[in-house]
Amino acid sequence: MKRLIPVLAALFAATLAAAEIAPVDSTISAVTVYTDRAVVTRSAKIDLVGGTTELTFANLPQALDERSLQVSGKGTAQALILDVSARQNYVDFTPNARVKEVEDLLRGFQKQVRGLDDRATLLQSQTTMLDRMETALFAPPTKDVPRPDLTQFTNSLTYLTDQKARITADRAALDEQRENLQNKINTAQSQLNELRGSGGRGYKTVVVRVSAPQAGSLDVALSYTVPGASWSPSYDARVLSTERAVALGYFGIVRQNTGEDWKDVTLMLSTARPGLGGAAPALNVWSLDIFRARDEMTLNRFAAEKDVGFAKRIATGAINMQTLTSNAPAVGTPEVKEFLAREPEATIEAGATSASFKIATTATIPSDNSPQKVPITSAHFAATPEYLTVPKRLTTAYLTAKVVNSSDFPLLAGPMNVFLDGTFVATSAVRTVMSGEKFDLALGADEGITVKHKRVNKFTEDTGLTNSGKRVTYEYLITVQNNKKTAERVIVADQVPVSRNEKIVVKQLSPDAKDVKPSDEGTLKWTLDLKPGEKREISVKFSVDYANEVSVAGLE
Repeated sequence: MKRLIPVLAALFAATLAAAEIAPVDSTISAVTVYTDRAVVTRSAKIDLVGGTTELTFANLPQALDERSLQVSGKGTAQALILDVSARQNYVDFTPNARVKEVEDLLRGFQKQVRGLDDRATLLQSQTTMLDRMETALFAPPTKDVPRPDLTQFTNSLTYLTDQKARITADRAALDEQRENLQNKINTAQSQLNELRGSGGRGYKTVVVRVSAPQAGSLDVALSYTVPGASWSPSYDARVLSTERAVALGYFGIVRQNTGEDWKDVTLMLSTARPGLGGAAPALNVWSLDIFRARDEMTLNRFAAEKDVGFAKRIATGAINMQTLTSNAPAVGTPEVKEFLAREPEATIEAGATSASFKIATTATIPSDNSPQKVPITSAHFAATPEYLTVPKRLTTAYLTAKVVNSSDFPLLAGPMNVFLDGTFVATSAVRTVMSGEKFDLALGADEGITVKHKRVNKFTEDTGLTNSGKRVTYEYLITVQNNKKTAERVIVADQVPVSRNEKIVVKQLSPDAKDVKPSDEGTLKWTLDLKPGEKREISVKFSVDYANEVSVAGLE
């Protein structure tokens, strides 16, 4: 065995020495984007000559996670992947061409700034010289310097005035150039900050050692994880009022700042959250003990030692020490067909704990953190519309569509732009809705329903045998009118006050509590089915009784 070890070591060293180094010209072919990172796959076609070959993938992002490296290959060569390694490279130049372009632009701007500074220094020198000339011109005559005659004085004064006017104009022009140049610098610097991402003056090189007994071709795929990428859902909801339907456009907003541009890649958006880890957190022991002031002082002292800014926040008052111690639509209609055919649909791949959306077309996402909108799917949902109005707060009726997610796609929580019959009406939001689940779409205000709220009476009277109490009676009138050509359902919400003290008695007079019972919070609700042009009036009347010595808070 002792003799065998040197022989194997020699063979291994000879294999390393004989390994052929082959730089790989790879391109990014596929990307899977998560909420906080991305998995990038590079593809290349390699011609192997046989034996051991080191495939070198250069100029990869500096921030790639070496633990995430994966390599696969297939082809005519019966190759065996021996190992994969990565090394850090530091250079005195910026390897990213787009970043270098902006850096060169910034350097050019800085040269222009220096030129303007030199020009300003020259103008200052000229001003100083002119000031000296002016002082000499008005100085008393001496034996060696006689007083100039009138013509010489006038010419000199004219010259000084003209030169100072020129310098003033040059300074104004210089200030304007400096301001314009500073705006360009700020813009370029912001762009550079976006482009640099997690990279810098360095990159990583991944080396894949491959062994093949004979020559042949090999298609290699290298995958790695990089930070600086994310995606979020976004929606366009187009309400088709005549069809009682909603056409929903589902999009992904992708941003990335990884240091690499993704050009014409196969894009996958995943709902998985690898940053949360694979297991649920463990519970610590929840201990109870007798309170002792010394224990609390010890905890406070420990917190002060652990937190550098603790004492400073106490001094500024940010921490109080006292608190520390004490109907079905027609799917075949032209408008719906046009909407559904507008964008290609992604395919969904459901996993045990997440779902992934494979975008139907290739996508290009530049590494500048700019939002790029890619289509996931479009769906047509039957909708049951109804209106909700709270006239006491706002005399406006808000349209809500009750919908069932009949698509195969889960709808993730995100913002939504709402269009009513082709007109943008509101910005809303969608909560997370799984396939087959019911949900409500808030579709914004609709002026087709007119709502009015008016206080028609407020009456105060004395009560009791000795006028020892008071009663305040309120009466409100709510008017709702359907101005649309279709029958609509309107939910009206109002309220009566709720007493929190037995000395204050609230009595609902209208409507009768048997007909409309208030909730525990005093909310009253009516469901009105209004025909086209129909108007309905609702009276809300209640009284508040209390003793004279009681001061009631909350009365209008």
